Amino acid sequence: MKRLPFQNWEDVSSFFQFSDDIRRIMYTTNIIEGLNRQYRKVTKNKSVFPSDSALEKILYLASKNVVKKWTQRYRNWDQVLNQLTVLYGERFTQYL
Repeated sequence: MKRLPFQNWEDVSSFFQFSDDIRRIMYTTNIIEGLNRQYRKVTKNKSVFPSDSALEKILYLASKNVVKKWTQRYRNWDQVLNQLTVLYGERFTQYL
C-alpha cells in the first residue's frame, strides 16, 4: 500500500524537534560524498587493476587520506553537545 506524503508526517515531524545545527549533522551526506569523490579520483586514471587486492589497497590508502580531514569539528559543536545533553541527559553523557 502506497502512503501519501501527508501520511508520513508523524515520522517526519519528529525530525523537526531538533535545532537546525543538530538536523544539519543528522541529515548531511557530505562525508559520504567526499569519500566517494576520493575513490573516484584515485580509480579514474586506471582502467584495469591487476587484481581485486590491488583495488582494495588503493581504496584503503585513499580512505586513510580522507580520515585525516575528519578531525574538523562541526560548526557550533558546543551548542549541539549542550542541546543533546538537555534532550537525552545521562543516555548521552555516558558516551562523552
